[in-house]
Amino acid sequence: MDSIKILIVEDEMIIGARISMQLSNLGYEVTGILPRGEDAIVHVQESKPDLVLMDINLKGSMDGIETATQLQQLVNVPIIYLTANADEPTFNRAKATRPFAFIAKPYKQLDLQRAIELTISRMAEDVNGLIVADKDEDSTFVLNDRIFVRHKEKMVKIMLADLLYLQADRNYSHLFTKEKDYVLAVTLKAIEEKLPAKLFLRIHRSYIVNLTHIEEVLEGSVKIAEQTIPMGAGMREVLLKGMRTL
Repeated sequence: MDSIKILIVEDEMIIGARISMQLSNLGYEVTGILPRGEDAIVHVQESKPDLVLMDINLKGSMDGIETATQLQQLVNVPIIYLTANADEPTFNRAKATRPFAFIAKPYKQLDLQRAIELTISRMAEDVNGLIVADKDEDSTFVLNDRIFVRHKEKMVKIMLADLLYLQADRNYSHLFTKEKDYVLAVTLKAIEEKLPAKLFLRIHRSYIVNLTHIEEVLEGSVKIAEQTIPMGAGMREVLLKGMRTL
C-alpha cells in the first residue's frame, strides 16, 4: 500500500503549509511545496507525484497555467487548480489545459478530499479502466498499473505489481499484498475484466493470481508467499503457458 503522492505548487508558503497539513490529515503524502513553476517541472519529473495542486498565480516567469501546459508536454500528471477570483480570460486559459478540478479559495479540507477523489475517478475513466463500487460508500478505481481503494476513510494506492492474489467472497473481493489484505465491495469478475491478462490469471472460480509472484506450481495448486492456492482442473497447462510468456 502506498499513500497517494501530491505536489503543492503555491507561492504563499503559509497557504502551502496549511494545504500540506490538511493533506497529511487526509492520509496523503506531500512530495513538496514549491513557489515556482520552473521548480515544479523538475520536481514532477524526478519525484513522479500522482497529482499536482497548482496555484494559478505563481512567482517567477511562469504562472500556474503555463506551468501546467509545459508539464503536459512532458508527463501525464493530473492538475487541480487552486484559484482565487480568477477573471474570465484567466479561467478560459486554465480550462484549455483540461484540469481535473478547480478549488476556489478559501476552501475547506472536505473540498480538497472531494477534488482528489474526483480526480482519481477521472484518471480511471481516461484509461477506460473504471470500477466503481458504491456499497457502504466504498470506491475502487482500477488503472493500467494500479488500483485506488478506499481504506479507513482515505484513498490509497496499490500497485498491480504488488498484488499477490485475489480471492472471491460472494459479492466481495479480498486483495492480498505482502503487507495487507483489503476487502472490497466489488465482485471478483468485475475486477478480473479490468486486470491485465498478461500478469493475472483466474486459476480457480474463487482465485486470481499474479503470475510474477508464483513460487511453486503443484499438481492442483500453486504457492504464493507461502500460501497454498487451489487450482481448477485443466488450469495447470494454461498457467505454465502464461508464465512462459512473461
